[in-house]
Amino acid sequence: MTLIQLRYAIAVAGAASMSEAARILFVSQPSLSASIKELEEEIGLELFRRTNRGISLTPEGEEFIGYARQVVEQYELMESKYIEKKTTKKKFSVSMQHYTFAVNAFVEMVKQFGMDKYEFAVRETKTYDVIEDVKNFKSEIGILYVNDFNRKVLEKLFQESNLEFHELMKCHIYVYLWKGHPLASKKMITLEELEDYPCLAFDQGANNSFYFAEEVLSTYDFKRLIRANDRATMLNLMVGLNGYTLCSGIICEELNGSDYCAVKLQSDEVMTIGYLVRKGVSVSPLGKKYLEEISKYKDKMLE
Repeated sequence: MTLIQLRYAIAVAGAASMSEAARILFVSQPSLSASIKELEEEIGLELFRRTNRGISLTPEGEEFIGYARQVVEQYELMESKYIEKKTTKKKFSVSMQHYTFAVNAFVEMVKQFGMDKYEFAVRETKTYDVIEDVKNFKSEIGILYVNDFNRKVLEKLFQESNLEFHELMKCHIYVYLWKGHPLASKKMITLEELEDYPCLAFDQGANNSFYFAEEVLSTYDFKRLIRANDRATMLNLMVGLNGYTLCSGIICEELNGSDYCAVKLQSDEVMTIGYLVRKGVSVSPLGKKYLEEISKYKDKMLE
Protein backbone atom coordinates (compact mmCIF):
# COMPACT_ATOMS: atom_id res chain seq x y z
CA MET A 1 0.00 0.00 0.00
CA THR A 2 1.48 3.34 -1.05
CA LEU A 3 0.61 6.99 -0.50
CA ILE A 4 -0.08 7.32 -4.23
CA GLN A 5 -2.59 4.50 -4.06
CA LEU A 6 -4.34 6.16 -1.14
CA ARG A 7 -4.52 9.44 -3.05
CA TYR A 8 -5.87 7.61 -6.08
CA ALA A 9 -8.55 5.88 -4.00
CA ILE A 10 -9.63 9.20 -2.44
CA ALA A 11 -9.90 10.80 -5.88
CA VAL A 12 -11.96 7.91 -7.25
CA ALA A 13 -14.27 8.08 -4.22
CA GLY A 14 -14.98 11.72 -4.98
CA ALA A 15 -15.55 11.23 -8.73
CA ALA A 16 -18.55 9.98 -10.67
CA SER A 17 -16.50 7.59 -12.77
CA MET A 18 -13.03 6.13 -13.14
CA SER A 19 -12.44 8.21 -16.29
CA GLU A 20 -13.30 11.43 -14.46
CA ALA A 21 -10.93 10.54 -11.60
CA ALA A 22 -8.18 9.77 -14.14
CA ARG A 23 -8.70 13.15 -15.78
CA ILE A 24 -8.45 14.95 -12.42
CA LEU A 25 -5.29 13.02 -11.50
CA PHE A 26 -3.69 13.44 -14.97
CA VAL A 27 -3.13 9.70 -15.33
CA SER A 28 -4.46 7.20 -17.84
CA GLN A 29 -7.63 5.33 -16.94
CA PRO A 30 -6.04 1.87 -17.38
CA SER A 31 -3.19 2.88 -15.07
CA LEU A 32 -5.60 4.19 -12.43
CA SER A 33 -7.84 1.12 -12.65
CA ALA A 34 -4.84 -1.18 -12.30
CA SER A 35 -3.56 0.73 -9.24
CA ILE A 36 -6.95 0.53 -7.50
CA LYS A 37 -7.25 -3.17 -8.34
CA GLU A 38 -3.79 -3.86 -6.87
CA LEU A 39 -4.76 -1.99 -3.70
CA GLU A 40 -7.98 -4.00 -3.33
CA GLU A 41 -6.12 -7.27 -3.82
CA GLU A 42 -3.46 -6.30 -1.28
CA ILE A 43 -5.95 -5.42 1.49
CA GLY A 44 -8.43 -8.17 0.53
CA LEU A 45 -11.43 -5.83 0.23
CA GLU A 46 -13.58 -4.54 -2.60
CA LEU A 47 -13.52 -0.76 -2.17
CA PHE A 48 -15.67 0.17 -5.18
CA ARG A 49 -18.69 -1.24 -6.98
CA ARG A 50 -18.35 -0.99 -10.76
CA THR A 51 -21.53 -0.73 -12.84
CA ASN A 52 -22.50 0.61 -16.24
CA ARG A 53 -23.67 3.77 -14.48
CA GLY A 54 -20.33 4.44 -12.80
CA ILE A 55 -18.65 3.57 -9.51
CA SER A 56 -19.67 3.81 -5.87
CA LEU A 57 -18.07 3.00 -2.54
CA THR A 58 -18.85 -0.25 -0.76
CA PRO A 59 -19.48 -0.04 3.03
CA GLU A 60 -15.93 -1.34 3.56
CA GLY A 61 -14.71 1.25 1.08
CA GLU A 62 -16.32 4.10 2.99
CA GLU A 63 -14.49 3.09 6.15
CA PHE A 64 -11.20 2.63 4.29
CA ILE A 65 -11.46 6.06 2.62
CA GLY A 66 -12.00 7.63 6.05
CA TYR A 67 -8.68 6.19 7.23
CA ALA A 68 -7.00 7.04 3.92
CA ARG A 69 -8.00 10.69 4.17
CA GLN A 70 -6.56 10.90 7.68
CA VAL A 71 -3.24 9.36 6.59
CA VAL A 72 -2.92 11.62 3.53
CA GLU A 73 -3.88 14.75 5.45
CA GLN A 74 -1.37 14.00 8.20
CA TYR A 75 1.35 13.36 5.63
CA GLU A 76 0.58 16.65 3.87
CA LEU A 77 0.71 18.51 7.18
CA MET A 78 4.12 17.00 7.96
CA GLU A 79 5.38 17.71 4.45
CA SER A 80 4.19 21.30 4.64
CA LYS A 81 5.73 21.92 8.06
CA TYR A 82 9.02 20.04 7.85
CA ILE A 83 9.85 19.94 4.13
CA GLU A 84 8.27 23.05 2.65
CA LYS A 85 8.60 24.98 5.94
CA LYS A 86 5.13 26.48 5.58
CA THR A 87 2.92 27.77 8.36
CA THR A 88 0.14 25.21 8.50
CA LYS A 89 -3.53 25.97 9.03
CA LYS A 90 -5.18 24.93 12.25
CA LYS A 91 -7.90 22.38 11.41
CA PHE A 92 -10.89 21.21 13.40
CA SER A 93 -14.36 19.88 12.60
CA VAL A 94 -17.35 18.93 14.76
CA SER A 95 -20.75 17.39 13.98
CA MET A 96 -23.73 17.75 16.29
CA GLN A 97 -27.42 17.36 16.81
CA HIS A 98 -29.29 20.67 16.70
CA TYR A 99 -27.94 22.26 19.90
CA THR A 100 -27.55 26.04 19.90
CA PHE A 101 -25.14 25.90 22.84
CA ALA A 102 -22.89 23.50 20.91
CA VAL A 103 -22.75 25.98 18.04
CA ASN A 104 -22.05 28.84 20.42
CA ALA A 105 -19.20 26.87 22.01
CA PHE A 106 -17.77 26.53 18.49
CA VAL A 107 -18.13 30.30 17.99
CA GLU A 108 -16.25 31.00 21.23
CA MET A 109 -13.49 28.58 20.26
CA VAL A 110 -13.05 30.23 16.85
CA LYS A 111 -12.94 33.71 18.38
CA GLN A 112 -9.99 32.71 20.52
CA PHE A 113 -7.85 31.94 17.48
CA GLY A 114 -8.04 35.48 16.11
CA MET A 115 -6.68 36.04 12.61
CA ASP A 116 -4.44 32.98 12.48
CA LYS A 117 -4.90 30.75 9.45
CA TYR A 118 -7.47 28.06 10.15
CA GLU A 119 -9.89 25.72 8.45
CA PHE A 120 -12.78 24.89 10.76
CA ALA A 121 -16.06 23.10 10.04
CA VAL A 122 -19.28 22.74 12.03
CA ARG A 123 -22.17 20.51 10.97
CA GLU A 124 -25.62 20.57 12.55
CA THR A 125 -27.01 17.34 11.19
CA LYS A 126 -29.01 14.16 11.77
CA THR A 127 -28.15 11.76 14.60
CA TYR A 128 -26.98 8.95 12.32
CA ASP A 129 -24.82 11.39 10.34
CA VAL A 130 -23.15 12.63 13.52
CA ILE A 131 -22.03 9.07 14.20
CA GLU A 132 -20.97 8.47 10.58
CA ASP A 133 -19.01 11.75 10.44
CA VAL A 134 -16.86 10.78 13.43
CA LYS A 135 -16.55 7.19 12.27
CA ASN A 136 -15.28 8.28 8.84
CA PHE A 137 -13.00 11.07 10.16
CA LYS A 138 -15.16 13.79 8.63
CA SER A 139 -15.40 15.28 12.12
CA GLU A 140 -13.07 14.88 15.07
CA ILE A 141 -15.91 15.20 17.62
CA GLY A 142 -19.64 14.46 17.58
CA ILE A 143 -22.17 15.92 20.01
CA LEU A 144 -25.39 14.01 20.81
CA TYR A 145 -27.44 12.61 23.68
CA VAL A 146 -28.32 9.19 25.07
CA ASN A 147 -31.01 8.17 27.55
CA ASP A 148 -32.47 4.97 28.98
CA PHE A 149 -34.54 4.41 25.83
CA ASN A 150 -31.87 4.68 23.12
CA ARG A 151 -28.73 3.85 25.13
CA LYS A 152 -28.39 0.14 24.27
CA VAL A 153 -29.00 0.67 20.54
CA LEU A 154 -26.65 3.66 20.24
CA GLU A 155 -23.90 2.15 22.39
CA LYS A 156 -23.96 -0.96 20.21
CA LEU A 157 -23.59 1.27 17.15
CA PHE A 158 -20.77 3.22 18.82
CA GLN A 159 -18.93 -0.04 19.53
CA GLU A 160 -19.38 -1.32 15.97
CA SER A 161 -18.11 2.02 14.66
CA ASN A 162 -15.05 1.97 16.94
CA LEU A 163 -16.24 5.07 18.80
CA GLU A 164 -16.25 6.17 22.44
CA PHE A 165 -19.00 8.21 24.11
CA HIS A 166 -18.02 10.53 26.96
CA GLU A 167 -20.55 12.27 29.20
CA LEU A 168 -20.58 16.07 29.31
CA MET A 169 -23.73 16.72 31.36
CA LYS A 170 -27.04 15.25 32.52
CA CYS A 171 -30.22 17.27 31.91
CA HIS A 172 -33.88 17.16 32.87
CA ILE A 173 -36.41 17.62 30.06
CA TYR A 174 -37.72 21.07 29.21
CA VAL A 175 -40.34 22.47 26.86
CA TYR A 176 -38.80 25.05 24.55
CA LEU A 177 -41.27 27.65 23.26
CA TRP A 178 -41.61 31.32 22.44
CA LYS A 179 -42.44 33.75 25.25
CA GLY A 180 -45.82 34.57 23.72
CA HIS A 181 -47.01 30.96 24.06
CA PRO A 182 -50.04 30.52 26.39
CA LEU A 183 -48.00 28.13 28.60
CA ALA A 184 -44.78 30.15 28.70
CA SER A 185 -45.46 31.68 32.12
CA LYS A 186 -45.94 28.32 33.88
CA LYS A 187 -43.30 26.91 36.22
CA MET A 188 -43.91 23.35 35.00
CA ILE A 189 -45.83 21.88 32.05
CA THR A 190 -47.46 18.46 31.68
CA LEU A 191 -47.80 16.47 28.47
CA GLU A 192 -51.56 16.75 28.78
CA GLU A 193 -51.32 20.55 28.72
CA LEU A 194 -49.29 20.34 25.50
CA GLU A 195 -51.83 18.24 23.59
CA ASP A 196 -53.48 21.21 21.87
CA TYR A 197 -50.17 22.50 20.49
CA PRO A 198 -47.93 21.03 17.76
CA CYS A 199 -44.81 19.19 18.88
CA LEU A 200 -41.84 20.04 16.65
CA ALA A 201 -39.27 17.35 15.88
CA PHE A 202 -36.18 17.28 13.69
CA ASP A 203 -36.56 15.07 10.64
CA GLN A 204 -34.00 12.23 10.58
CA GLY A 205 -34.36 11.32 6.91
CA ALA A 206 -33.77 7.70 5.91
CA ASN A 207 -32.79 6.80 9.50
CA ASN A 208 -36.01 8.05 11.06
CA SER A 209 -36.02 5.43 13.83
CA PHE A 210 -37.29 6.22 17.33
CA TYR A 211 -33.77 5.50 18.55
CA PHE A 212 -32.26 8.23 16.35
CA ALA A 213 -34.76 10.93 17.36
CA GLU A 214 -33.14 14.10 18.69
CA GLU A 215 -36.03 14.64 21.09
CA VAL A 216 -36.81 12.45 24.11
CA LEU A 217 -40.17 10.68 24.44
CA SER A 218 -39.98 9.79 20.75
CA THR A 219 -42.47 6.92 21.18
CA TYR A 220 -45.09 9.13 22.83
CA ASP A 221 -48.29 9.46 20.77
CA PHE A 222 -48.33 13.22 20.16
CA LYS A 223 -51.69 14.42 18.82
CA ARG A 224 -50.01 17.03 16.62
CA LEU A 225 -46.51 16.49 15.26
CA ILE A 226 -44.57 18.58 12.73
CA ARG A 227 -41.15 17.57 11.44
CA ALA A 228 -38.63 20.12 10.20
CA ASN A 229 -35.00 19.93 9.17
CA ASP A 230 -33.41 23.11 10.52
CA ARG A 231 -33.42 25.22 13.66
CA ALA A 232 -34.56 28.48 12.01
CA THR A 233 -37.73 26.79 10.74
CA MET A 234 -38.39 25.41 14.23
CA LEU A 235 -38.23 28.89 15.73
CA ASN A 236 -40.61 30.23 13.07
CA LEU A 237 -43.09 27.43 13.80
CA MET A 238 -42.92 28.17 17.51
CA VAL A 239 -44.08 31.71 16.86
CA GLY A 240 -46.47 31.07 13.97
CA LEU A 241 -48.21 27.98 15.35
CA ASN A 242 -47.46 28.07 19.09
CA GLY A 243 -45.34 24.99 18.53
CA TYR A 244 -42.85 23.60 21.02
CA THR A 245 -39.99 21.17 21.18
CA LEU A 246 -38.49 19.10 23.99
CA CYS A 247 -34.92 20.01 24.91
CA SER A 248 -32.18 20.10 27.53
CA GLY A 249 -33.23 23.49 28.89
CA ILE A 250 -29.85 25.08 28.16
CA ILE A 251 -30.71 28.58 26.95
CA CYS A 252 -28.45 30.33 24.45
CA GLU A 253 -29.79 33.82 23.82
CA GLU A 254 -26.58 34.85 22.05
CA LEU A 255 -27.71 33.01 18.91
CA ASN A 256 -31.48 32.43 19.25
CA GLY A 257 -32.36 35.78 20.82
CA SER A 258 -34.40 36.55 23.93
CA ASP A 259 -37.86 35.74 22.53
CA TYR A 260 -37.80 32.10 23.68
CA CYS A 261 -37.84 30.30 27.01
CA ALA A 262 -37.63 26.80 28.49
CA VAL A 263 -40.15 25.47 31.01
CA LYS A 264 -39.54 22.21 32.87
CA LEU A 265 -41.61 19.24 31.72
CA GLN A 266 -43.27 17.13 34.41
CA SER A 267 -41.32 13.96 33.73
CA ASP A 268 -38.70 11.74 35.32
CA GLU A 269 -36.83 11.46 32.01
CA VAL A 270 -33.15 12.41 32.01
CA MET A 271 -30.91 12.88 28.97
CA THR A 272 -27.12 12.60 28.96
CA ILE A 273 -25.39 14.91 26.49
CA GLY A 274 -21.89 13.84 25.56
CA TYR A 275 -19.30 13.69 22.83
CA LEU A 276 -18.13 10.97 20.46
CA VAL A 277 -14.52 10.40 19.41
CA ARG A 278 -12.64 7.63 17.66
CA LYS A 279 -11.20 4.94 19.97
CA GLY A 280 -7.47 5.23 20.39
CA VAL A 281 -7.28 8.67 18.72
CA SER A 282 -6.13 11.54 20.93
CA VAL A 283 -8.26 14.68 20.94
CA SER A 284 -6.39 17.57 19.30
CA PRO A 285 -5.61 20.81 21.17
CA LEU A 286 -8.43 22.49 19.21
CA GLY A 287 -10.79 19.66 20.12
CA LYS A 288 -9.86 19.99 23.79
CA LYS A 289 -10.52 23.73 23.62
CA TYR A 290 -13.94 23.12 22.07
CA LEU A 291 -14.84 20.59 24.78
CA GLU A 292 -13.68 23.09 27.40
CA GLU A 293 -16.05 25.71 25.94
CA ILE A 294 -19.03 23.38 25.68
CA SER A 295 -18.47 22.11 29.25
CA LYS A 296 -19.08 25.64 30.53
CA TYR A 297 -22.77 25.22 29.68
CA LYS A 298 -23.12 22.70 32.48
CA ASP A 299 -23.19 25.67 34.87
CA LYS A 300 -25.93 27.33 32.78
CA MET A 301 -28.40 24.45 32.98
CA LEU A 302 -31.79 25.23 34.47
CA GLU A 303 -32.69 23.59 37.75
